[in-house]
Amino acid sequence: MIRKVRQHISQNEALIFEESSPGKSGYQLPPLDVPAIDPAAALGKQNVRDEIEGFPEISEVETIRHFTRLSTWNYAIDLGLYPLGSCTMKYNPRVNEFVARLDGLAWAHPYQPESLSQGALQVISDLEAAMLEITGMDAVTLQPAAGAHGEFTGILLVRALLESRGNPRKRILVPDSAHGTNPATAAMAGYTVQNIKSNEQGLMDVEALARFVDEDVAALMVTNPNTLGVFEENIVQCAKILHDKGAMVYMDGANMNALVGLARPGDFGVDVMHINLHKTFSTPHGGGGPGGGPVAVKSWLEPFLPIPRLARKNDQWHLDYDRPQSIGRVRAFYGNFGVLVRALAYILAHGCDGLRNATLDALLNANYIRHKLAPYFDLPYTSPNMHEVVFSDERQAKRGVKTGDIAKRLIDYGFHPYTVSFPTIVHGALMIEPTETESLREIDLFIDSMISIAKEIETDPKMVLGAPYDTRTNKVDEVGAARRPVVRWKPERPASKAAD
Repeated sequence: MIRKVRQHISQNEALIFEESSPGKSGYQLPPLDVPAIDPAAALGKQNVRDEIEGFPEISEVETIRHFTRLSTWNYAIDLGLYPLGSCTMKYNPRVNEFVARLDGLAWAHPYQPESLSQGALQVISDLEAAMLEITGMDAVTLQPAAGAHGEFTGILLVRALLESRGNPRKRILVPDSAHGTNPATAAMAGYTVQNIKSNEQGLMDVEALARFVDEDVAALMVTNPNTLGVFEENIVQCAKILHDKGAMVYMDGANMNALVGLARPGDFGVDVMHINLHKTFSTPHGGGGPGGGPVAVKSWLEPFLPIPRLARKNDQWHLDYDRPQSIGRVRAFYGNFGVLVRALAYILAHGCDGLRNATLDALLNANYIRHKLAPYFDLPYTSPNMHEVVFSDERQAKRGVKTGDIAKRLIDYGFHPYTVSFPTIVHGALMIEPTETESLREIDLFIDSMISIAKEIETDPKMVLGAPYDTRTNKVDEVGAARRPVVRWKPERPASKAAD
């Protein structure tokens, strides 16, 4: 049986408004030792706010305990594994946070003179140089604030180059194994999207690609490794097909954590790509940001990069706005600077060998999970995977249990669910990515939990169908919940016991 290692008992928590009692206060101050002044008279009535009606009156200790108890309800990377595939929810070293909070970096103002910003500009320069070495590209902009933002910037660069040649073209090709933001990006940039089916190995179909590529195609947007975790082994051949027709190859670099130190996209035909700093090179991931999505390009796209560009003059860094072919700004100021600092700290701390080892550890962890879970879950594509593995619920679905049910049961074992029902080319997908930061013990706990759930489905599928049991909100009618959210309903637990 599986030992549940992260559960704890905590009481129901009322809203802070429900805890309020008239006359309580969260602070205690001594009497004034100077004459009291009417705030309205001193500041002007228009600058003084009236009391907030219904504002909770609660003591300091009650306030502290309320928010501390609420914090224990959150699952976090500091508590355990996020097995989410295609997301790279890794633990990030605390030294990166320390460096990003250094006063000279954290308090640098974007409007301060360039002469006082040389250190910050050097950080940008060093990170650009690292990105170019890692990707094998010729130039990079650090402005984009997220992966999807980087995609949009990259396709705008493609459009600008093609327009300069007299024809922006009409279509973008997107494999069905690409990330879901790719077709949205192409549409936002003014292109129509044409889908390319994967072959039986989970790879781009080279023959189908060749049939689709003509003078109307602007670019191919390919995720490599793709969302199955499989490296597109025919990428060089595919790139040649595009280039022979005057089109370009855009690579979604969200899975770059599987390539760092092993392969460089610039060496296998990629013209433009983005990199998710928060996925591959540190920075807390999730919660709405901030993120970083640098875009790296080959030399022919460099004139179109966003302004300003970092340049060197008279032994000083300065920002160059004189770029007549630039697509313009894509973000205020110069990018999410704190994210850039964290990424550079991560790269410098690891060094070349360390970054390569991190990639190899990510590949090892994913393949270890694949090997251990393959006897219990269907593996629809058997091609070698890299940093993530995708199973399906085909075996469990025969007993009425779907991928979402398994994910909810996994919560009872103390883990965040894996990615459910994605990629869409796998029906009932279970997508798992452990990253390089997880220990063998943590991965074994996760594997044991998944095996235990698979065995539960064989003997008592109703147990899994009713999960989760140990959360504050148990399984709900998802359609009904969307229309009529009632979150305190608690279903009956089946007669058989949950795992101890």
